[in-house]
Amino acid sequence: MSRKMRLLFDLGFVAMIFGLPLLTWYFAITFVHYDAALVWPDRAFWSHIEPPSIASVGFYVLWIAIQALLAALLPGRMTEGAPLPDGRRLEYRLNGLLALALTLVVAGGTVWLGGIPAGLLFDQFGALVTTTNLVVLLGCVWLVGFGRRQADEEELRLNLLEAYAVGACRNPRIGRFDLKFFCESRPSMILWVLVDLSLAAKQLELHGSVSNAMIIVCFFQILYVIDYFYFEDAILTTWDIKHENFGFMLGWGCLVWIPFAYSLQPLYLVAHPEPLPFWGATGIVLLNLLGFYIFRTSNLQKHRFSSDPMEPIWGEKPEFIKTEHGTLLLTSGWWGISRHSNYLGDWLMGLSWSFTCGFGRWLPYFYPLYFAGLLIHREWRDAKHCRAKYGADWEQYTSKVRWRIIPGIY
Repeated sequence: MSRKMRLLFDLGFVAMIFGLPLLTWYFAITFVHYDAALVWPDRAFWSHIEPPSIASVGFYVLWIAIQALLAALLPGRMTEGAPLPDGRRLEYRLNGLLALALTLVVAGGTVWLGGIPAGLLFDQFGALVTTTNLVVLLGCVWLVGFGRRQADEEELRLNLLEAYAVGACRNPRIGRFDLKFFCESRPSMILWVLVDLSLAAKQLELHGSVSNAMIIVCFFQILYVIDYFYFEDAILTTWDIKHENFGFMLGWGCLVWIPFAYSLQPLYLVAHPEPLPFWGATGIVLLNLLGFYIFRTSNLQKHRFSSDPMEPIWGEKPEFIKTEHGTLLLTSGWWGISRHSNYLGDWLMGLSWSFTCGFGRWLPYFYPLYFAGLLIHREWRDAKHCRAKYGADWEQYTSKVRWRIIPGIY
């Protein structure tokens, strides 16, 4: 890589490291203080950034510690991940659904007994955004030094900025405790559920009832998380776990972005308790169910095919292309319609969540807009990786499965 290209990459990393936290602060401020209006962030705007509070720091430190203990100590099925480049398979303990259930029982009991107010996470939303951003920014400094000790020869060639941004190694572990697997799901996905429930409780506190829009969006987002943990073993074959290093990009994206950007629709609805008309609520529910069906069934087809290539798909024997590497490229079911039908289902769910907010503001639609770009970029990276790995076999596959994500369009 030329020095000019290296400089551009480094500048991009710096912009990302400082720009992404500013984006989460922007959303927190606009949704809480400006009714999700698209406003220019002047000095008065940034004065709304909340410093870490004793409550936010105490909550988040305790939160990480509790989730780490649950992940390490709760019983769960042990399974192996995908083969690493050196042929090894790492072991993972799958107990996310149990950790989620136990967390909800304890949190609900604490609220019921009066230990904490149900709307705490709304009241501390801005302070928590600041707290989590600082934890990730500082934690990734430690992760560079820790990850270097477990990095392979290629990863050791990364400069310090690259090691901070993309991660010093792929699978940093403390003993058998996998930091990437833990941070991607436990503190992030489960906190997203608690944030949603707290926002619904705040709407009830402020307006005396919970709107059908709030019920719909919280129900489907929580269903998404339950489904995620129910099929937790499928996470081990995702791009993030198989190929990504663990640094700021993945760590920040999970620990900060998921709980505080994925919950923007319920955050908007706290101050907008107007009910959806029956036809609107019905349409949103049907759209979400369609997306969920495509997302889950396509992922299950791929996951089951990787375990048993002879298991029927849609009642018929699977079709596939066997590559020179011995890898099988599935061309049946959803995977014969497009190369990533699961992305389409995932995006349709996100779009339905935003529809619960109506059309008074466009910022609640940021998630499906951003998510479309993320999925297209992820598909592009996956295609680039596969083209380099499989060569002529990949060309044969793409000639048979023409569409990337949306059949007939893209």
